[in-house]
Amino acid sequence: MIIGSKVKLCHKRLSDAPSDYIWQNDPELARLDAMSRLTIPYHQYLLIYARQLCRPPSARRQFAIDTLDGKHIGNCVYYAIDKLRGEAELGIMIGNRNYWDKGYGTDAVATLVNHIFSQTELGRIHLKTLDSNGRAQKCFQKCGLAPCGYLHKDGFRFVLMEIYRKQWTSQPQSSRVEGVTERIPRQ
Repeated sequence: MIIGSKVKLCHKRLSDAPSDYIWQNDPELARLDAMSRLTIPYHQYLLIYARQLCRPPSARRQFAIDTLDGKHIGNCVYYAIDKLRGEAELGIMIGNRNYWDKGYGTDAVATLVNHIFSQTELGRIHLKTLDSNGRAQKCFQKCGLAPCGYLHKDGFRFVLMEIYRKQWTSQPQSSRVEGVTERIPRQ
């Protein structure tokens, strides 16, 4: 696991499935993620979920976001890992609304960025977020990601954001993530 100051990022577990299913069926969370709600029953979802845990895609690293006391509150991922170009896309969702606007998302993003740049050879992390999602953009900017463009896709307008390893290494160590402890072997 990777420990930040408010959260720990853990490998996904089958026990995360019930909350993930609820969050993927939540209309507001689906809207914030520019995704459709799930249309399959839980038993089908659970079979697919279990298969994906057994055979995760090689270009994707997904983590549960837990509070330091072990409560599952969301998920984060880096995916579309392109080793040739040295980049990956980042995604996050705090599904438990009780943890919104309290720094948990910021800590999760900062902890994941720190992990990526300190444990991989990737040189760039990028993401897209709805231009209407000011809370997410503020979180990403606190973590050093800067807007770099816009994208119109499937009827949505996204803000594109990025951070390069060079920018991350030029930040003072204390402003990256305080208290991060690495417990995941280098990938």
